[in-house]
Amino acid sequence: MAHNVGRVVIVGAGTMGTTLAKLVSSKQWPVRVIDTNQAVLERCRTQLIAALGPQVIADNHLDFQSQWMADESITIVIESVTENLEIKQLVIAQAEAHCSKDTLIVTNTSGLSIDEIGQKMQYPERLAGAHFFNPADLIPTVEVVSGAATLESTVERICQFLTQLGKRPAVIQKAVPGFVANRIQHAIMRECLSLLEKGVVDIEALDDIVQFSIGVRLALNGPLLQRDLNGLDTHLNIARYLYSDLEDTHSPSALLESYVEKGWLGAKAGKGFYAWSDEKVAQRSANEGKRLSQIIDIALDNEKETGL
Repeated sequence: MAHNVGRVVIVGAGTMGTTLAKLVSSKQWPVRVIDTNQAVLERCRTQLIAALGPQVIADNHLDFQSQWMADESITIVIESVTENLEIKQLVIAQAEAHCSKDTLIVTNTSGLSIDEIGQKMQYPERLAGAHFFNPADLIPTVEVVSGAATLESTVERICQFLTQLGKRPAVIQKAVPGFVANRIQHAIMRECLSLLEKGVVDIEALDDIVQFSIGVRLALNGPLLQRDLNGLDTHLNIARYLYSDLEDTHSPSALLESYVEKGWLGAKAGKGFYAWSDEKVAQRSANEGKRLSQIIDIALDNEKETGL
């Protein structure tokens, strides 16, 4: 059954909030973007008009505000501010103060506790996490996470909303720090950084190995499906001799710590694992959306053809 969507409010006009607004506006649903930073809000407006055309504002499908206003037509609030517990709690308190008690409140957190985010709420049963992946308008899967007080009907409403957006809601059965995607991503990066620190491989070769071996396979098959295809007995035999040698430190990599201390923060700082110029960043970004869409289309076609 389709969920009746009224106005959707997105709080936070940064990169994620902008792509969320683009996604929701594409369904012709009324969207309001709220951000107290006028410069960020204006940049979001400019990007969305360029992507969607000025008519989306003229038709009242999209508006921008620097502060909250009471509105009974709001059915869903998506909080997409910085990954800071206190700021998220403040935003959700404002949402409760300006929306009806039936408004669905969604926190787009990458791994913070839903219970902690909602601990000061009047109605925590209508809060759940929806972890969108950047860019939110392209990446299909969204992690859906409950808190202890979250009603099953709240999860159902969020999943219906996401399905209507063309997303693939993946419900997390048990909330753990980092949820699922970030735990796997950080486990991979922990091993990568360890291999660099030990001098096993250089940066370019490591990226090449991951991208053009397991990376291309994972675009077609999830890790468990790939293990089935390879054979679980083969995986077990390797695991028996390999696991004891894998990195299992409980603190961040010394290499990573040193890079951050030096200000080598990646593309935004001009240096990280690689050297970056404005031109190089622009080149990498220019066709990223198109290429991601092509990869996603191939993966979806493969799923449809194989039935898995």
